[in-house]
Amino acid sequence: MTLHWSTACPDWEKRIVSQRSLIAFRPLFQSEADYALSVFKALKVTDLPGQPTFGEVSDQWVFDFVAAIFGAYDAETGKQLITEFFLLISKKNTKSTIAAAIMLTALIINWRHNEELLILAPTIEVAQNSYKPAAAMVRADPELDANADEGGLLVVQDHLRTIKHLGTDAALKVVAADTDTVSGKKAGRILIDELWVFGKRANADAMLREATGGLVSRPEGFIITLSTQSDEPPAGVFKAKLDYARNIRDGVIENRKFLPVIYEFPPEMIKTKAYEDPANFYVTNPNIGRSVSQEWLQDEMTKELSGDRTTLATFLAKHLNVEIGMNLRANRWPGADLWDGRAVESITLDYLVANCDVIVPGLDGGGLDDLFGLAVVGRHKVTREWLCWVHAWCHHGVLKRRQSIATKLREFESRGELTIVDDELEDISDIVGIIAQIKDAGLLACVAVDPAGLGEMVEALDEIGVTQEEGMLIGVPQGFQLMNAIKTAERKLANGTLRHSGTGLMQWCVGNLKIEPTATAIRATKQNAGDAKIDVAMALFNAVTVMSRNPEPKRKPQFQMLVVGGR
Repeated sequence: MTLHWSTACPDWEKRIVSQRSLIAFRPLFQSEADYALSVFKALKVTDLPGQPTFGEVSDQWVFDFVAAIFGAYDAETGKQLITEFFLLISKKNTKSTIAAAIMLTALIINWRHNEELLILAPTIEVAQNSYKPAAAMVRADPELDANADEGGLLVVQDHLRTIKHLGTDAALKVVAADTDTVSGKKAGRILIDELWVFGKRANADAMLREATGGLVSRPEGFIITLSTQSDEPPAGVFKAKLDYARNIRDGVIENRKFLPVIYEFPPEMIKTKAYEDPANFYVTNPNIGRSVSQEWLQDEMTKELSGDRTTLATFLAKHLNVEIGMNLRANRWPGADLWDGRAVESITLDYLVANCDVIVPGLDGGGLDDLFGLAVVGRHKVTREWLCWVHAWCHHGVLKRRQSIATKLREFESRGELTIVDDELEDISDIVGIIAQIKDAGLLACVAVDPAGLGEMVEALDEIGVTQEEGMLIGVPQGFQLMNAIKTAERKLANGTLRHSGTGLMQWCVGNLKIEPTATAIRATKQNAGDAKIDVAMALFNAVTVMSRNPEPKRKPQFQMLVVGGR
């Protein structure tokens, strides 16, 4: 029998608003789904009054998800036809408890002897969130608990965070990635919890590949990935998986072996901020009225909207699955709200050289712990619009010292937006080469720099004739004295006369800007001290400072000899 199915859900926006299932197909093998559901529904939810079963208290979306997982197993061939599942859901929708029950169900119905089933969590705390309810489910059922009944199937080993099946010697292990070793695991069924936390770790991709390597020899195996939204803009393995899952859901990519179930607001509701209306809280909280309190969410939303909003973004991300981006940062730069709408992918350095009548490179560089940012701003010779192209460099040591952003920096590098240099520090020569190209084209007005920490850059620029004495190297006052440039950039973004190349690097830096008021002005600083980099955005403000003076390119004097003849 040939089966036909698709894991896409192109009408998900209508489905999620009308509270319909986000799984657009029936279980591939209904008998397998029914058998697994009978086990799953009999497990007890021990932290609820009276210890009801999952069958008594769960909503239909839970049964649909469980049925899709176990109903994709072909008993005749011993092969799992859908091998990867991704669930993104708001906090407190019993995600970890459901995870424990799913994996316990898998342990009970597993046929392979000495099999290893794995719940992989980023920390001990998250691991305990899954292990404790799983152990409690076993102990609450005499038919399961071998310690309570000689006929019981399962032995709970708290010191190992392991539950063992006496009939098959299979074991469900709950592993914390920050303390336990994941190398050498041969698990056939794996559940990864809170992927957003893994997204902050530089080595997460390699570690997850190691942990899931056992599926190569387990045709009946599967991987389930669970997560809430991140408390920062998505990064690393979390961003990659989320983007991939959305593309499959939307039908952009076809992969029948991957099932995404994503509880998030449709784009139009995000645009209109419909998530702030308590009447819409159910959209990303399918367990509302069960494990999620509508009243509590409403009270918290009221507090967040009436306060200083410094924690609003985190609340929205965790409890309403609203992805944190530039427009959700507290005290963000107003230009961040307009930034994405002014991107023009055709803007490159060569485009600026070919189409501008004057160019101002802006520089902002720190030490070995920072990025060295370059923002090249040109004035279009026809439209007079300001066009911006950016690039940055960083020393490889930043990846070790700032591991929370290492994956993000690697992403920028892979897209050609960032260059990671070694101890020879080729950043200086690269930057000077770009400025020399602009100068040789006769378009360089000057180089606008943060005077602090320039060091060898001054000497390198001197070699190509860019000096302070010639008026081609200008130190731009920082702090509150950048206010005019910050405001100018905002206004030109608003009226569409400042456009940029649309890099993820600059989007990140712009999103990291925090505007702080002083006694008489404002200044730009970082959202989070240390890991939040803004160097490229500051380089832009340096360039804007000079470009706002309507400069002309510095060209070599042109001499003309006139011969006056006499009679």
